[in-house]
Parts: sequence; C-alpha cells; structure tokens
Amino acid sequence: MSISRKLAARKHRALEILARLKRCYPDATCTLNYETPVQLLVATILSAQCTDERVNLVTPELFGRFPDAPAIAGAELSELETLIRSTGFYRNKAKNIRAACQMIVTDFEGQVPDSMERLLKLPGVARKTANVVLAHAYGINAGVTVDTHVKRLSHRLGMTEHQDPIRIERDLIELIPRPDWENWSIRLIYHGRAVCNARHPACDRCLLNDLCPSATIPPALEEATASV
Repeated sequence: MSISRKLAARKHRALEILARLKRCYPDATCTLNYETPVQLLVATILSAQCTDERVNLVTPELFGRFPDAPAIAGAELSELETLIRSTGFYRNKAKNIRAACQMIVTDFEGQVPDSMERLLKLPGVARKTANVVLAHAYGINAGVTVDTHVKRLSHRLGMTEHQDPIRIERDLIELIPRPDWENWSIRLIYHGRAVCNARHPACDRCLLNDLCPSATIPPALEEATASV
C-alpha cells in the first residue's frame, strides 16, 4: 500500500474512533476547576505528574489566597510551595507559576496571552499547557494536547509510532480535522481513565477494540462482543 493510501486509511480510522468517542463521552470537557484563564493556566501547570482530582483539592485555597496574576506575581514563594505541596514537584511548580504570572503582569498587561507563540514564552509553559489554555479559555484550536493518556492511546490505536509529544502532535494534526483537535484529546483522556488505562486496559469492554491494533481480546470473546 502506498504512503498516501496508508495515510488516507489512518485518517478514516481516526475519524471513526473520534465519532465513537463523541457518542460515548458527549459531555467531555476539561476536568480542572477554574474561573479565569490565569486560574486555568496555573491549574494546568499543577496537573503535571498529578491528577486533576488532586489539583482541584488544592486550588480552592490557592485561588482564594491568590485569585489573579498580580496576586500570584507578588506572592511569597514559600507560601505558594506550602499551598501546592501535595501536587508534587512543588518547588519547580511554584517558581514557574510565580514567574509566569510576573511575566503576564509586566509583558502582557495582566492578561494570559491568547496565542501559542506568546504563551510559550511563559516560564513552565510548553505546548501541552498552551494547548489546554487556548482551547478551554479562549476556544482556540492551536494544536493537539498530548498528555500521558493521549500519548498512550494514540500509540495503541496506531495513530502514531512516535514517543516524543511534539512528533505525536504533528501526526495527530495530520489525521484529525482542526475543529476536532481538542475533542480528540479530551475524549481520549476520558477513555484512558475509564477503560484504556496504562497497566490493565479493559479491551473486552472497549468500544474501539475492533479498530485497535493493540487490542487483546480472545477470539471467542471478540465474536461475542461483536454480536451484542
């Protein structure tokens, strides 16, 4: 099969996967709690190597004490570290959060930038964080958010052969229509949490098992599932 035909087949399969995920998770959205773009930015930075549930336990007190960029920019680093300690890597996160808010105040008139180029200038912000902020705070699909779930599932589903998030994002951008870039990410995240987890994916109850080259369903069970 030619490269162009392989790409076309992969695109077709990606669209079918996305359609099924949309039906299964119709109300999927960002699970971080926030009220403003800067709060979403901070929460997303905190979510690195941490669950959204844990972040949502931390942010009410954090945002109650420091609700906006100027407040965070002027915070004592030690107090920020104490408030976010349970999210892990708290020293680096506190340093980056304060430095990012200081830059927002001094360089961006107190407003979180609404472009990828400017967001990437903020300390602690890479493409994953920038994509989340742009998609959920501003409704802008600038790229595909690649977190651990999206990386794992996109690889298992045969959408990419790469492990580097930047190269994975490039592969997905080629397969998914731009209006659905964040739809792909957020629904893979839901599916990764509910079904296709890292250690024990539940292939026997996965709505994508007939499309997934990594599915491990015994033939008899696969036939029974298909007949339901």
